Amino acid sequence: MPKLSHLWRLSGRRRTRAGVVALATVAAVLSVPSVSSAAVVPVPATATLVSGNPSDTTPHARDGETRAFAQVGNTVFVGGSFTQLRQTASSAWITQRYLFAYDRTTGTMSTTFLPVLDGAVNTLVAGPGGTLIVGGAFKNVNGASRKNLVALNPATGATIDSWVGRSDGGTVRDLVLSGNSLYVAGAFNWLNGTAHVGLGRLNATTGAIDPTFAIDATVGRHGTTSYVWTIDVTPDGGTLVLGGNFTLVNDLPRNQIALVDLTGTPTVLDWSTEKYVSPCASPTTFVHYVQDVRFAEDGSWFVVGSNGGGGWPTAYCDALARFETPARGAGQLATWIDFTGNDTITSVEVADNVIYLGGHFRWLNNPNASDTAGAGAIDRLGIAAVTPATGLPVNWNPRRSGSASMPAGTTAWGSAVPVLWRGSDGLYFGHNSDGMGEEYHGRLGMFPLAGGRTFTAKNPPSATTGNLYVATAPGAVTKVPFDGATLGTATATSQPAYTAAGATWRVDDRIYWAHTVAGTPTGSRIDISLFNGGAIGSPWEASGYNDWFNPALLTGAFYLDGRLYYTRTGANSLYYRYFEIDGSYLGATEFALPTTGVTWSGVRGMAWVGGRIVYGATDGTLRSAPFDPTAAPTAVLDGATATVIATATPELSWSTPSLFFSVQ
Repeated sequence: MPKLSHLWRLSGRRRTRAGVVALATVAAVLSVPSVSSAAVVPVPATATLVSGNPSDTTPHARDGETRAFAQVGNTVFVGGSFTQLRQTASSAWITQRYLFAYDRTTGTMSTTFLPVLDGAVNTLVAGPGGTLIVGGAFKNVNGASRKNLVALNPATGATIDSWVGRSDGGTVRDLVLSGNSLYVAGAFNWLNGTAHVGLGRLNATTGAIDPTFAIDATVGRHGTTSYVWTIDVTPDGGTLVLGGNFTLVNDLPRNQIALVDLTGTPTVLDWSTEKYVSPCASPTTFVHYVQDVRFAEDGSWFVVGSNGGGGWPTAYCDALARFETPARGAGQLATWIDFTGNDTITSVEVADNVIYLGGHFRWLNNPNASDTAGAGAIDRLGIAAVTPATGLPVNWNPRRSGSASMPAGTTAWGSAVPVLWRGSDGLYFGHNSDGMGEEYHGRLGMFPLAGGRTFTAKNPPSATTGNLYVATAPGAVTKVPFDGATLGTATATSQPAYTAAGATWRVDDRIYWAHTVAGTPTGSRIDISLFNGGAIGSPWEASGYNDWFNPALLTGAFYLDGRLYYTRTGANSLYYRYFEIDGSYLGATEFALPTTGVTWSGVRGMAWVGGRIVYGATDGTLRSAPFDPTAAPTAVLDGATATVIATATPELSWSTPSLFFSVQ
């Protein structure tokens, strides 16, 4: 798969933060937010996805690409490097370079907003007082000198002469509006005639420079001119994240990414990572790896999308990574990393507890191969949605592909999605091709909220009183009341659908279990059955993307907060993989947890009950011990604290993998 060229990477892109107005088993190190702190285990949350069917009313552009959106009332503004537009697939092309507007309710292009620019638009902000602030690579707007930064009347496109912001001699790459502060990023050394390298802050109402903001990103990688490529600010306005090709920020070592404290006099925070350096691909091919950054809706974490070719899993190139905003110190590691397998992510957006990403990737969950689908790879062609808790894809897959009847001269697939932006009515996308969702969408489009769906986060029962279930014979299950400490009277039940069952885990209203099935690639698969305490329903397969995994090797398993914890044959560790319930996708990377005092190779069956692991063993004994996954890198479970619940009897032995807990 060809990579993005150096020329494209210097040309521009993207979205704005405040754009709406008036309205394998490859072993990996457990990632923690700092060298000395405990692990962060994000809790899945209820989320809302946009529709996977793009709107049919958005206009089309051609030549170049779409890089930015903003919205004022019902008008959507679109910026980029395109030169021509048309209303529908059969309409005649009209010349309108770099910036236009259309009505979001009808898709009709504006005939009154007609600014004239002599260079590409990289970023847009719906500014205060009914303005549209434009940043890019232009010298003149509406026949007058306006270097790379201008404020326009959103009704007519006329220049607002009283707005004084400008970038002298260098392009503007990104704008973020926070309150009345306009943060400006790009490849410049001066703003408003004042020395600022790559980054500055203006009064959004007037365009005047803010002299209290003095953060410079300098010394470009490998002799290149330094620039800031992407920025974002937390919703409370307290923290800024920046990415680019710089190696110093205010003379402090910061390789391509840094955080800035905005709560008082802006200062560079004690936060750095070395994960966007060698062994990624040659810096002459990829001047910078950090392509886009975006904070969570509450500002507690941020995601980074990158390119950079090889280097995984040692470096975070060609990957999506989550970092925790409050973490401090050098050598920061991601909370999770989702590798594409050597394909670029060019844009990210966070909305409604979903992370959207775009680029020219072909798979996600693909750390085990390069330029091909490895074990665990999930097909996602150029556009995807993942969960913030684990980084695994959710069940949303429109694909960057065109229809069989694409208009002449169009391209179904291109190298970049420069912008994903959540507007008031959906997720807007800008790309450098014309196919999305198996339809024609020339250079831009929108996935509407209407027709989307909300999916509820699922977990095992939180109660401490219920029943333990364990298979005692093919098609037979024993139910034992359990109050978290002691057992009640066992009852045998017939469960003919629960045959050839191995390790089992309970999630919400269903059970997942390892099912031996002849003719499958591994001889077994993960199945799902509805379960309410009565009959176990007929099972169905948990995603065809899990065919590479052999769940028959599991000797016990339970699910909690987006992770499948398990033991397996021939190993003496407690492991986990990420497991996304919405789609039933299993993570491709196996993690080993630090524990002490338990012989995991002898464990048979596990369940999570009220903060403790209840587990059986080959000797038939049932035990429980406190479990805290956030304690890593110290032990998350200490066998010395385990208590014996029951020993084996002639009637019942706790020595089978098929143990699970249910309230019913």
